[in-house]
Amino acid sequence: MNREISFRGKSIETGRFVYGDLFHDKDCWGRITASYIYEYDNAHGRCFQSEVDPETVGQFTGLYDNSETKIFEGDIVNCTHWFFDGNEVEENFVANVGFRDGSFSLENIDSRYYSDYTGYENGRGKCWIGDINYYEDDYEVIGNIYEKQ
Repeated sequence: MNREISFRGKSIETGRFVYGDLFHDKDCWGRITASYIYEYDNAHGRCFQSEVDPETVGQFTGLYDNSETKIFEGDIVNCTHWFFDGNEVEENFVANVGFRDGSFSLENIDSRYYSDYTGYENGRGKCWIGDINYYEDDYEVIGNIYEKQ
């Protein structure tokens, strides 16, 4: 099974997010001087290059939310999780999608129940995104960390 690898980043020129393949331009010291997203335009049959703010670049997680929206690093998602503590408990909480230790993660979890089962960082829960019983209805993308809500 192949996995789709794609990226998004905020265009420096337009301030809008662009989606496609990522390329880093390096200077002679090997530092990244600029990042570009290459988008293929089916309607015109050609590729476009957009310079993007490197701080806003995020990879597609391979997961979709309840409305079939792709989930990227940097997204803010509303999550639904079920607990069985003698009773069936449903909890909704908000988390940021990140990447750490080679895996996509949920970070800054603000949860009454779920934080008890996760690691803590600055008093907020964090876990691998797969620790939530993943089903597309479990997630809803509600924004991203790069744009004011």
